[in-house]
Amino acid sequence: MLPRVLVITDWRLPRGRLLAALERALEVGPGVAVQHRHPEAPARQFLEEARLLAGLCRARGNPLFVNGRLDVALLVGAHLHLPAAGLTPEDVRPHLPSGRLVSVAVHDVEEARRARGADLALVSPVFSPGSKPGDTRPTLGPEGFQKLAEALPCPALALGGITPERALLLERAAGFAVISGVLEAEDPGAAAKTLYAAAREPSPLGSAPPGPR
Repeated sequence: MLPRVLVITDWRLPRGRLLAALERALEVGPGVAVQHRHPEAPARQFLEEARLLAGLCRARGNPLFVNGRLDVALLVGAHLHLPAAGLTPEDVRPHLPSGRLVSVAVHDVEEARRARGADLALVSPVFSPGSKPGDTRPTLGPEGFQKLAEALPCPALALGGITPERALLLERAAGFAVISGVLEAEDPGAAAKTLYAAAREPSPLGSAPPGPR
């Protein structure tokens, strides 16, 4: 199953608050995944956090993606997310066990063309990111997102300033990747459930996704 909602970690939040929000979101069902992202963390800390998240996800049957670290993904039995500048899906695929997914970051048409071999792409920034108020990159908007989604060889998840209202504008979105939209919501579970329901296209490989439980 490919995720319909992908919650990206923000370790600037107090750890207890972050984990509690993730737990609520994961209760929506196996179509909600977590991406472990913490670029400032030393290697040991990053691994320990990954193990913590792997336990959280495994207990509920939810997917975990590790950002940029093939070694850590292998150590904790997670899927892998690749930043735009770096390894490609074709580089890492031979080293991953069967069944592991690879997601990629995509910001423009050239990066979309390099996504060959990926299972899904996180396309951003669609709108101004709520978690990055200082981000001055031009946003894609619904039309820019659709253009990149059509250029991709895999399903596209929309990332950047995603709210339930904006999600309805993205007809090509197979799902949504969020940070503050879930982690800082008054009710993270309700926020994740609303975004899950807004995804337009079926996300599993070859069948329709199960509904929220």
